[in-house]
Amino acid sequence: MQLHELIPAHAIRLGFDPGDKWNAVRVLVEALVEAEQLAPELEASVLELVEDRERSMSTGMEEGLAVPHATVPGLAQVVGALGVVPEGATLDFDAIDGLPTRLVVLLLIPAEQKMLHIRTLAEVARVLGDAAVRDAVLGATQPAEAHAALHAAAQA
Repeated sequence: MQLHELIPAHAIRLGFDPGDKWNAVRVLVEALVEAEQLAPELEASVLELVEDRERSMSTGMEEGLAVPHATVPGLAQVVGALGVVPEGATLDFDAIDGLPTRLVVLLLIPAEQKMLHIRTLAEVARVLGDAAVRDAVLGATQPAEAHAALHAAAQA
């Protein structure tokens, strides 16, 4: 599955300035509920799963990317949300390279599909590892524009 298929435009938050990584996770889980990608009754348990995963090891990557994620028992398919931190705002996700995070991709993956977990994380790295795609998403002024940049990456 390609990244633009996992993250619908209505689960993309531009001007994302949550203050810290814990609130970032909370806001993106809420975005999944609002986008009807996650059942409201699962919100609290999913938030706990993602926070537990983040406490075990930071998901702050390099180049301003963080990928908080969790495997969720009983989830039917991978779902995702994206937060785009505006220029000038800072978000510390304890990244490997020490740089502030600008793109936060929240992924929820069915616990029963371990290989899907690995492929999904590889897809995020492939797409957002490309500086041109990152720049296009960071420069988007509307969620649909950010989503289009993810879709264009799939065509490349």
